[in-house]
Amino acid sequence: MTPFRSLFASAVGAMLFGAAAISGAPAAAQTPASVVTVATIGEPPTLDPVGVTSDLVSIITQHVFETLFTFDKDWNLTPLVAAALPETSADGRTYTIPLRSGVAFHGGGNVTAEDVVASLERWTRLSPRGKTTAPLIESIRAKDASTVVITLKEPFAPLTALLAMNNGAAVVVPKANIDASGPLKALAGTGPYRLLEHKPDQYIRLVRFDGYASPAGPASGYGGARAAKIGEVRFVPVPNATTRVEGMLAGQFQFADSLPAEMLGRIKDAPGVTPVVVKPYGFPLMIMNTKTGVLANTALRRAVLAALTPNDMMLAAFGDPAFFAPEGSIYGPGTPYHDAASAKPYTENDPAVAADRLKAAGYKGEPVRIMTSTQYDFLYKMSLVAQANLQQAGFTVDLQVLDWATLLQRRGDEKGWDAFFTYHTFVPEPSLITFLNPSYPGWWDSPEKRAALAAFNGEMEPNARKAKWVELQKRFYAEVPTVKIGDFYNLAASSGRLKGYTPTPWPFFWNTELAD
Repeated sequence: MTPFRSLFASAVGAMLFGAAAISGAPAAAQTPASVVTVATIGEPPTLDPVGVTSDLVSIITQHVFETLFTFDKDWNLTPLVAAALPETSADGRTYTIPLRSGVAFHGGGNVTAEDVVASLERWTRLSPRGKTTAPLIESIRAKDASTVVITLKEPFAPLTALLAMNNGAAVVVPKANIDASGPLKALAGTGPYRLLEHKPDQYIRLVRFDGYASPAGPASGYGGARAAKIGEVRFVPVPNATTRVEGMLAGQFQFADSLPAEMLGRIKDAPGVTPVVVKPYGFPLMIMNTKTGVLANTALRRAVLAALTPNDMMLAAFGDPAFFAPEGSIYGPGTPYHDAASAKPYTENDPAVAADRLKAAGYKGEPVRIMTSTQYDFLYKMSLVAQANLQQAGFTVDLQVLDWATLLQRRGDEKGWDAFFTYHTFVPEPSLITFLNPSYPGWWDSPEKRAALAAFNGEMEPNARKAKWVELQKRFYAEVPTVKIGDFYNLAASSGRLKGYTPTPWPFFWNTELAD
């Protein structure tokens, strides 16, 4: 058992996967050729889940592609394409992974160890998470047709969690579909649904894969039995949050994600519609460019931290305090990695201090280019408050409102921006947090940070890991690569006809059915 698994099982698992879903409609028979239409925040930049750490991509592609492992309802690691959890050598360097037999690809043929080796090698080349792991990997090899062996140069506690994560994901694809130049030759995985049709900015159609081989055991979180009870899941990009709500209330959609908190009352009062609240869910972030531009100056990033008023930003974004908590610790209360003391700079919130820091840093009024998007209504609202906070402190702000796909694309250009607003979904293993990765836009990297992260990742004992996490969070607040705005809870809506849905950070639609 990897250290984070036992830590998080009792602390947050039941709270998250048991999130509120209110429904009073009686059970009814499934429609054999049922279609569930899901309103998402927009068009995904890709349907290849390896190269991007985007929740929008993950929500869709987790139905098509699968990883060796996943997480159950208590955030314990559980097998998916693998037949069992890995056997780990005494020195913590060798992981032997058995594969399930008869796991079929959408395009034909069954998974072999050679497919898995090729897929993991692609992951180490293209995924931000894989690139983090690559320097520590000595070899990935097929021991036989149904066994893969990963050998590390040194112990690395987060390995299995990284292999289980569904964005920047180590998905298993046919070796024949892997092109050395990067793009997959075909979007074929092993999931319960296969891609039928993609019309950009209109819809993505996933249909039941009749050859699907489900893991054994009862359904639990993302783990256990997966049954494609719905004939087709259709993801429709609906960038405007109000339009998502109105479409849900009109019966146009059977599920709508990321809805404004102030709409909860309307959703509750609507017949045949079920509000879904996932708590805990995630934390909004203002990512800063530490590599180039005006905010590459650490002193100016500290000034940004002092200028912002997180409580005001969260109140503007969500309105109802029941949907958020101002919290500076990257992991909130009730989780094993919570630490308030090392997050104390979060509470500064003083424009005079920010102004003094600007002056001391020699700031000359250079525009701070901040990217945001109305597709995530809450991010846009908090970016407006941030703009006012920063201007009050003396910053010149260029707030750029973009569609989400453009923001995701532009954030890869180190010269194109100084900050952007995004959010991070709750993850059980801290090393899964994107901004800790020096290849993630923002590019946080320093000798001190590298040393702290390496010490944390190399520690296998849970209590010692907690202490080393505190040191890493201290470094986070010393260098301020990102501002954590607080914790928030996600509001979605489901049709009363949609049965068996499990509230999760990345909504999935296997094991659900559409009643008549």
